[in-house]
Amino acid sequence: MPASLNAIYLDHRHSLLGRAMRVVRNLHTAEDVLQESYLRAHKAAENGPIDNVGAFLHRTVQNLALDHLRRRRTRERFEISPPETFDAMEIASDSPSAEDHLLHRERLDKFKGAFATLPERARKVWVLNRVEGWSYPKIADHLRISQGTVFNDMKLAMGHFLDAISRAERD
Repeated sequence: MPASLNAIYLDHRHSLLGRAMRVVRNLHTAEDVLQESYLRAHKAAENGPIDNVGAFLHRTVQNLALDHLRRRRTRERFEISPPETFDAMEIASDSPSAEDHLLHRERLDKFKGAFATLPERARKVWVLNRVEGWSYPKIADHLRISQGTVFNDMKLAMGHFLDAISRAERD
């Protein structure tokens, strides 16, 4: 019977889910109802044959969904919670976790090491562009180099940083 129960359940799954959704109006809850109905049908099949498995599944889904709805309504009626109260555990923290902090620290250390090994002019170009927000023409005028040289220094710096990060992630 379990093999035929599986086949019948899979054939009716879409309509069973629709039936549960109409009552509970929540996909996760409806999925839970379907799972519970399958388990109950499986248990009932172990105790003896079920005449109409499809009808049994539909009736079980309907009953479980209605039971869930009744319990939820009862809970809502008797569990009064003021709107200004909240569960502090459900609020996400703005601060990074200890693991995130450690990872960021390691990346920063790798960046500093890579930055220190760049040629001096490439370091200046990178700082003026990325930290100070200067344009390539302004950097070229300030350092008295061509815009192509500024571009090449930026390309060198960015490639250097990417290599350092990829090496760190492989380690």
